[in-house]
Amino acid sequence: MTQGHPKGLYVLFYTEMWERFSYYGMRAILVLYMTRALMFDVSRASNIYGNFTGLAYLMPLAGGYIADRWWGNRRCILVGGATMALGQFVMFLSASFYQNPEMSHMLLWSGLGIIIAGTGLFKANISSMVGSLYAPDDDRKDSAFTIFYMGINIGAFLAPLVAGGLGDTGNSADFKWGFLSAAIGMTLGTFIFWYYKNKYIVDSDGKALGMPPSEHFSGKNPEHKEPLKKEDWERVAVIFILSFFVIFFWAAFEQAGASLTVFADRQTDRDIMGWTMPASWFQSVNAVAIVLFAPIFAWLWSQLSKRGLDPSTPVKMSFGFFFLAIGYLVIAFGVNGVEPTTKVSMMWLVGLYLMHTFGELCLSPIGLSAVSKLSPPRFASLMMGVWYLSSAGANKMAGVLSSFYPEEGKDSPVLLGYEVTDLHSFFLIFVAMAFVAGLVLFLLAKPISKWSHGRA
Repeated sequence: MTQGHPKGLYVLFYTEMWERFSYYGMRAILVLYMTRALMFDVSRASNIYGNFTGLAYLMPLAGGYIADRWWGNRRCILVGGATMALGQFVMFLSASFYQNPEMSHMLLWSGLGIIIAGTGLFKANISSMVGSLYAPDDDRKDSAFTIFYMGINIGAFLAPLVAGGLGDTGNSADFKWGFLSAAIGMTLGTFIFWYYKNKYIVDSDGKALGMPPSEHFSGKNPEHKEPLKKEDWERVAVIFILSFFVIFFWAAFEQAGASLTVFADRQTDRDIMGWTMPASWFQSVNAVAIVLFAPIFAWLWSQLSKRGLDPSTPVKMSFGFFFLAIGYLVIAFGVNGVEPTTKVSMMWLVGLYLMHTFGELCLSPIGLSAVSKLSPPRFASLMMGVWYLSSAGANKMAGVLSSFYPEEGKDSPVLLGYEVTDLHSFFLIFVAMAFVAGLVLFLLAKPISKWSHGRA
């Protein structure tokens, strides 16, 4: 691993790796569990998926406020991790009783609700804690978030293989083992943080980070009571502007857990020398590509910076949208003119995920780093919660858009007057949305960068 970073970064790396293993493992099989075992149709399963993931990314706003105002990052991460582990175990129970609709449905709603509450406490706080390991002007922050982001994606890579391999077997009785693996992963991540937090989650002077911030509001630390300056408010405005744009990115990107999983299950040829690859395994393509290509993108930004050509944060993020649009253009071409009963080569889906990986590398770690650099210190967790608020809206939108997935034997859905007659017309929705959002962001890059005052 990269030299020169505090050891606390790697504690957070492994904690987040196992949390993402837990989340993405559950996500890989959630829609499949609902459509296969519980017999929900795609529209209903998509809307449940959108409501769940949307609320999971909405609650970090509350979790960030609780940390900044009362509990501190540490307690929020520990309580949140334990709560998520409990929620995953309840999902295991739901899948154990899948043949009993009343019991399995009640446990499904309970499990998802518990995971939402735990995610709210955990998500924003661990991300903002990465930034707190460094001084506001420390030039290692971008590199730190790239390392942290690799931890996220190692977990996201392993999760569909393990949870999908155990649960997505074609036998509905096996879904419970996938959810159980997610519960074990979350328990392990929480234990790692608890065991190492006092030794390594400290600043350069050895002072514990992420403690309850009571002194910030008691007058013991008067600099935290100073009003925000004009530059601070403009930087906060940049966070809100960027957060608005990424709604459209994640709404298209998060089809991975919804319509694209259904596409992998129903319309993708998954046979490899007589063996049928689980549909959930495609969700690992993006994660392994992140791990492979993240160092290349980090090197690219570094080389551009040395030559004075490093694009601003909004320009980099606009590139992310263009890659996203290209990914959907690839798969739209692949399904054009194909009959609903015909399965297409898996290479179209792999090509889409590869383009989406390039887009994610231009947007997500860059955005996390920007929020850390732009946030006023006393509102660091809250501003990270605002960033995840955009993901809440995006995931809800993702579920709604996924519900327009065309199904044979049903009337063609209509979106704002646009009739979705087949998969080609369905995927073109995301081509248009990603391209337009990216173009507008690119055109607004200069004023956004001006408001950031050199930090984005």
